[in-house]
Amino acid sequence: MTNILVVGHGRMGKLVESLAAAHDCKVAGVVSARSATDALSSQDFGAVDVAIDFTIASAVRPNLEAMASRGWNVVIGTTGWQSHEAACRGIAEKAGVGVLASANFSIGMQVFRQVVEEAARRFAKLDDVGAWIHESHHSAKKDAPSGTAILLRTAMESAGYSRPIDVSSTRAGSIPGTHRVGFDALAESVTLVHEVRDRAVFAHGALEAARWLKGKKGWRTMSEMISN
Repeated sequence: MTNILVVGHGRMGKLVESLAAAHDCKVAGVVSARSATDALSSQDFGAVDVAIDFTIASAVRPNLEAMASRGWNVVIGTTGWQSHEAACRGIAEKAGVGVLASANFSIGMQVFRQVVEEAARRFAKLDDVGAWIHESHHSAKKDAPSGTAILLRTAMESAGYSRPIDVSSTRAGSIPGTHRVGFDALAESVTLVHEVRDRAVFAHGALEAARWLKGKKGWRTMSEMISN
């Protein structure tokens, strides 16, 4: 059994709370995003193995500082805070806690990223092949391009694809999340697609990440998790 603290009680936080038992997780407490930092610093939640943070970008660093000071491992599902990553890594290292941060907790997306990386590695050798990424999300999603699109672009660049990668976004309706990666040559094209049909997939992945992170230290990744 993994004792989790749900930080942020919006759409994703509520899904994490409702699905916890199915992943052998017990909810030690729930903290709303608005009062998170103060509550995390002072409130008694009993035994907490891992906190799962789905709040807002500006709260990630102070939330992590509060949770790390209490010795809790942390799963970060919030996006848009990556400019503070170096500072957050320093907080985790100093406190000796484990952190797993990801722009996307879908297990399928993590496999998709590996497929995209391999495709980019191969197409990088062909000078006439251009690349693009298009992502679509619901109208309430604030960051564009998505953290996942940035993750995919970084994977492609890391694989050796050094030419420009056009990245575009759509925000409309209730789209849970679709990512398309294309490679286009003069006479042919290849398009890879990952489509989410239910946002619950992100909560399932975050809960599995919490179970995996229990008892570990250091800055961890989803790639590391799915490889074990």
